[in-house]
Amino acid sequence: MSNNKYTMSNELGASATKRNSAHMLPVCDWLSDLPENTRLTDLIEVQFKNTRKGYFHNAANLPLEKGVKVVVEANPGYDVGEVVLTGKLVELQIKKNKIDASRYEIRQVIRIATEEDLQRAAEAHAREHQTMIKARELAKSLGLEMKIGDVEFQGDGSKAIFFYIADGRVDFRQLIKVYAETFRIRVEMKQIGARQEAGRIGGTGPCGRELCCSTWMINFSSVGTGAARLQNISPNPQKLAGMCAKLKCCLNYEVPVYEDASKLLPNRHIELETQEATWYFFASDPLAGTVTYSSDPQKGVNLTVLSAARAHEIIAMNRRGEKPATLEGNKSAVVEIGYQTGHGDVTRFDHKKKKHHNRR
Repeated sequence: MSNNKYTMSNELGASATKRNSAHMLPVCDWLSDLPENTRLTDLIEVQFKNTRKGYFHNAANLPLEKGVKVVVEANPGYDVGEVVLTGKLVELQIKKNKIDASRYEIRQVIRIATEEDLQRAAEAHAREHQTMIKARELAKSLGLEMKIGDVEFQGDGSKAIFFYIADGRVDFRQLIKVYAETFRIRVEMKQIGARQEAGRIGGTGPCGRELCCSTWMINFSSVGTGAARLQNISPNPQKLAGMCAKLKCCLNYEVPVYEDASKLLPNRHIELETQEATWYFFASDPLAGTVTYSSDPQKGVNLTVLSAARAHEIIAMNRRGEKPATLEGNKSAVVEIGYQTGHGDVTRFDHKKKKHHNRR
């Protein structure tokens, strides 16, 4: 078994290691040490370049485990990838990813990859960068409004997937002919979004960690500016945008917590009446359970921080026709607060999103 394991750094080079790393979209196989795990199903999960994965049958009952390089069936020819999951968890992954078994053709594992297989795959992957540069030039020469974001060669070098980004529909029938004649390969065009492109390329976010889309995220949820407003994040487009120039996916992570906490706060449209003044909602801190009120409806003047319980108490008194003498909160000096929005308009992130479909 050990003779059939090869690290990408030895066989495919350091650059290929980054592109086809098993550390991307990892799944902890906590059932791997159970003897009956692989007997429950012959399905395995194989990872190819970056975020592309596939599911295959181990019909020949090969001794496969995580990290083993395998040769699998493709259309046409074969491909080379790395086993990242085996056993019962593979079935759960298929269910989690909502893969329709009636439409998804599950092919078979041919053999454990040999040195010759890995060398041929390395030669194919070495052509990807130059092919991508040339592909962009050809697309531009045909006047097509699209961007070739990545190129992935099949393990046997007979086919390549051209991942592209476009705002609308693109008629690339002529482009496919040009690509086939120029590169002498079978061509597949696959449209992706900006988030998918960032996931394939990878990188480091402003938080200092690897991008979520290139490490563990599988499905991309819609992110709106409302998530930033709910969390009282300054609406600065430059800070809200991720590496893909779209709103950061992490803006959604704590939204449910803020939504639950916000339900305990008073309605922002309700004014508080005291004997000394009328107070207007200015800001809130859902997690701290506090609300800030101003004596001026347009700006922050005599800002006073109240607990949500005290605000609800005053609202109940006002409804009974009573007015407390003061808010009895923590009062600050007269201030005026504004936001530095930076360059651009944060509402540009709220444009209607277009659906991306795979095209062959």
